Amino acid sequence: MSIVDPIELSKRLIRHPSITPRDAGALDTLQSELEALGFVCTRLPFGEGAERVDNLYAQLGDQAPNFCFAGHTDVVPPGDAKQWTNDPFDPQERDGRLYGRGAADMKGSISAFVSATADFVSRSEDLPGSISLLITGDEEGVAINGTQKVLGWLNEKGIKIDHCLVGEPTNPERLGQMIKIGRRGSLNTWLTVRGTQGHIAYPHLTDNPIPKLLKILSSVQARELDQGNDFFQPSNLEITTIDVGNSATNVVPESASAHFNIRFNTIHQGKDLEAWIRGVCNDVLGDDRQSYDLEIQISGEAFLTEPSFFSRLIQDAAEDVMHVRPELSTTGGTSDARFIKDVCDVAEFGLVGQTMHKIDENVLTADILSLKEIYLRILEGYFSR
Repeated sequence: MSIVDPIELSKRLIRHPSITPRDAGALDTLQSELEALGFVCTRLPFGEGAERVDNLYAQLGDQAPNFCFAGHTDVVPPGDAKQWTNDPFDPQERDGRLYGRGAADMKGSISAFVSATADFVSRSEDLPGSISLLITGDEEGVAINGTQKVLGWLNEKGIKIDHCLVGEPTNPERLGQMIKIGRRGSLNTWLTVRGTQGHIAYPHLTDNPIPKLLKILSSVQARELDQGNDFFQPSNLEITTIDVGNSATNVVPESASAHFNIRFNTIHQGKDLEAWIRGVCNDVLGDDRQSYDLEIQISGEAFLTEPSFFSRLIQDAAEDVMHVRPELSTTGGTSDARFIKDVCDVAEFGLVGQTMHKIDENVLTADILSLKEIYLRILEGYFSR
C-alpha cells in the first residue's frame, strides 16, 4: 500500500477551488503532505492585489543532481456548475473515474508524483541527490507571477535544477501515448487600421479602413511560413476575429480591427515574425503607414529538448507499466516548460487530457495509479545512474 494514496490526495486538492490566481488552500494541503515526507518548503508569493500569485518550491535533499517535478494547482473556471454531474469542486468517483475540476489538469498528476516520491524515499536508504517540486498558481493565467519568477528566485539563491519533468496532461486518448519534448511558440497580434468615418454616398469624404485591413490579412494569410521539420508540424497562422463595430448600413466606419495568432516551430523566432508582420503593414499602407496600431505579444518561443537519456528514461518507465512506448511529440499549446527550458532539460508527461477544461473533467482512477508507478520508475532510473 502506498504511503500517500494518490486518489485521496487528488480529491483533497480538487476540493480547493483554486481558480487562477486564487489558491484557496491548495498549496497548504500540498505543503503539509510534502513536509510530512521531509521536504523543506518555501512559499513564494509574487505580485500585488488581484494579481498576487502564491507559488511553492519544495526540496528534499541538498545534493546534485536535482530532479524537479513542475506543475500547477490553479485551474480554469468550471463554467456553468449546473451543467456538471456533480459540483466541480466536490470530487466524485463513478464507474472507475474521478470527476472534478483539475482532475486531469493537473492535480491528479501532482498527487501521483507525491505518492511516487513517498514510496521511493521509503525504499531508499540514502537519496543520491535531491528531489524538488516547483508548483505555481499562475499557469492557467497570464503566467507572469508564477514559474518565471520562481526560476528567478532559484537563480538568486544559487539553486540549480538538473532535469525537470512537467506533469501536464500530455496523452491524447490513453495513458502512455505521448511525451512532450518541445512546444511551438505563440505570437498574438492585435491590429487596428484607422480611417475616416463618413456617409457612404460621399466616398471622397471618407477613408474606409476595411479594404486595407483585409489586404493586410490576405497578405499574411497567403504566406506559407514553412513545411515543418523533423520534430515540428508546419507553423500556422489563424485569424480569430475581425471587428468593425458598425451597425449602420450607410456609414463608412472609422476603424477596423483584427486578431490573429501564429503557432510557430523552431524554424522561426518571434522577433523575426514580428518584423515580417510590421513590414507587411507598412508595405500595404504605404504613405498611410501611420494609420494603424499594432500590438504583438510573444507568449513563448518554440523550443526542443533533443532526445536524450532523460526522454528515453520516461519512455522506458511508461513502457514498463503501460506496455506501449510513448512517442516524442511537440504538439499542443504552450506550457510552463517554455520557461523551464532556459535552465535545464525538460520533458512533459502526465495524464490523459481529453476532458481538461471541459464540463465534467475526469480521469480514470486506474490512470492515476499507473502514472504513480511510472513516476516511481522514473525516479528509480534517474537516481540509479
